[in-house]
Amino acid sequence: MIIVTNRIRMKSGFAAKMAPMFTRPGALQTMKGFVKVEVLMTKNLSEYDELNVNMYWNSMEDFNQWKSSDAFKEAHKGPANAVEDSPILESDIIISEVASTLE
Repeated sequence: MIIVTNRIRMKSGFAAKMAPMFTRPGALQTMKGFVKVEVLMTKNLSEYDELNVNMYWNSMEDFNQWKSSDAFKEAHKGPANAVEDSPILESDIIISEVASTLE
């Protein structure tokens, strides 16, 4: 299993508003190999807000199929002025493989 984390830094006051956008029901849930999404809000930051959006996939191939799908493009499009009005300051993608778990 892999976890694809999108670490998003944004203007202060936006994390709680944006977090639910990543867990709305949609086409993602129908993709082969999709397991779940969880959104974490980093605490104790004063200069900006930060979300870590963790997407769990059975394989890297499954994630790559999502990334190249029309559903992905649709989910990530925004209004024409989205870049200018966006609260997002920076975004990093981190890909991890689950090496060990305890439940």
